[in-house]
Amino acid sequence: MKIQIAIAGKAYEVEIEGEGEEYGVGELPREAPIQSQRVPTASRQEPTSEMNAADSRVCRSPVAGIVTRVAVQPGDGFRVDELIVVLEAMKMETSVTAPIAGRVKSVKVVPGQAVKLNQVLVEFEELPIQG
Repeated sequence: MKIQIAIAGKAYEVEIEGEGEEYGVGELPREAPIQSQRVPTASRQEPTSEMNAADSRVCRSPVAGIVTRVAVQPGDGFRVDELIVVLEAMKMETSVTAPIAGRVKSVKVVPGQAVKLNQVLVEFEELPIQG
């Protein structure tokens, strides 16, 4: 199984091998307090193609885990780096934040739901630039 972890602000992809029974996400007993970190959901670069433009309208899960909190609802406006969703994976909370300012189009997850790496959590639309 491959997972992503962050150490001192740097992301690493780790492959875990084990013998015997495998546990699903959220099935291991809690022995230590949950740690928390904020992880931007996507780069803030301008989309370079039609596919990237469509992908910039979604918030994807940076880790496989369990949704513990959804901080937005359809129709809500949000700013850059505002909290969107909180995930728990391996006894760590990951705060997923907005890469751009926008408005929530739809929420694809609920608290308690297991999510996969890169699964769409929230769809949004950018606010028009005024000036």
